[in-house]
This record gives sequence, C-alpha cells and structure tokens, in this order.
Amino acid sequence: MTIDLTKTEDGYALLTLNRPEALNALSFDILRRIGAAIDEVAGWRDVRALLITGAGDKAFCAGADIKELRNRSLTDQKRGAELGQAVFARLDRLPIASVALVNGYAFGGGAELAMACTFRLASPNAVFGLPEVKLGLIPGYGGTQRLPRLVGEARALEIIMTGRNVAADEAERIGLINAMAQGDLMQAGRDFAGRFTRYSLPVLDCARRAVQRAADTPLHEGLQTEADLSTLAYRTRDAEEGMAAFEEKRKPEFRDE
Repeated sequence: MTIDLTKTEDGYALLTLNRPEALNALSFDILRRIGAAIDEVAGWRDVRALLITGAGDKAFCAGADIKELRNRSLTDQKRGAELGQAVFARLDRLPIASVALVNGYAFGGGAELAMACTFRLASPNAVFGLPEVKLGLIPGYGGTQRLPRLVGEARALEIIMTGRNVAADEAERIGLINAMAQGDLMQAGRDFAGRFTRYSLPVLDCARRAVQRAADTPLHEGLQTEADLSTLAYRTRDAEEGMAAFEEKRKPEFRDE
C-alpha cells in the first residue's frame, strides 16, 4: 500500500503516506490516491480533523518521483503540475481542518503538501526544503504561492531561490510550522487538534474560509466576506448554545448544527 486511510479512536481521520523505502516520494499515481482519500474523508461525518503523516521515521515526504519527470512533453508537464495543485487544493475545500505531522524530510512536493494543510506540526528532526532550483526547476504544486503567505515574500524568495534546507527550529521561528513537537508526534497532533475540534465544526469552517479569503482579496472585500460568514455562523444552533452557555456560566454542548 502507498496510502493508508484510517479513523482513530478519538475521532480523527489519519492519512499516512506509506512508501518508506522511497522516503514516501510522490508519484502521479500517489497524488491521485491522496486526492481520492481527501474526497473520501470529506464524506465522513464522524471525524473532526484530518491528520497527515509519512510512514517511517526518516521522511514525511521527500517530494516528487524525479524519474517520472524526465522526458515529458510540455503539455504533460503542465498537466502534472495542475494535478498536484488540484489535489492539494482539496484540503482548502475540506469541511474539516487538516494537520500535517512532519516527521523527517519534507522536500519539494512534500513541503508543498504540508503547506497546503491548515496546520503543521514537526518533530525536532524535521527538515523542510524546496530544492527544485537545484534541478533547474521551480516548485509546481503550490510552493511559490503558499510559502510567501506563511513566511513573507522576502524570506520565501530566499528559501526558494537558494534551495536551502530549513530545520524544524527555524521553521517554527519563521512561522512555517505552528509548533515543534517534543515526544510522540502523533499524540502531539491529536492534542493540538483537540484544542479546536471541541468547538462547532460548521463555525470552524466559517472561520477558516474567512481567513483564507484574506490573502486573496482587497481589505474591503475581505471584510464583506467576514460579515457574511459571521452572520452565517450566528444562525447556527451552536451559536445559540454557546451564547446561552456563556450567560448561564456553564460549558457549551456543541452539536455541529
């Protein structure tokens, strides 16, 4: 198996890239399998977040399978880039948040997959990089667009144009990851997800969509989106429950309604 998709006992979906002998590298077939797995998770109503990791302790994902990139037509190359972009973009449309658990190397497409997730946690031995320039290429699965949104344009240009590695401590310092996990990475991911998944999923989805629009629209349009989505959240039963619980000085019981 190259992709494993399971449910955890505490209500999360777990997608594991399971090709450790190749450092979980991405072939086009694996990209399609990732897309199918994300679509499957979107239909699950009993999970509260998607956790994504790589099998083994050496790599989250070492990037694209370079052998597949050789001797391709320009049309095929563009279609390949568009495939990777489309698959990773499905994480934006997923109604639940995703958390990348980066164990070891996250290079090229692996770094781009992690950046496409809502959040990123990394083990102390994690190393990120977009080394495509060393092959006479540039990132093609969203790296040139998502990295500046996370770390700023100047730092993103420096990382991409030098192709250098970014260790976990630097990744945390510059905002590439949300936290560096000490101890068991999987448990750290569950604990991290538990900080927000106890709230109403429809409301969390509204919050994600509002923030995502901030990077793509002028301020006045983003504010209108925020007004629309905050009104939508206000109309949920969970909002009524949350406000009632506050007034009654008790813990709210959200039902994702």
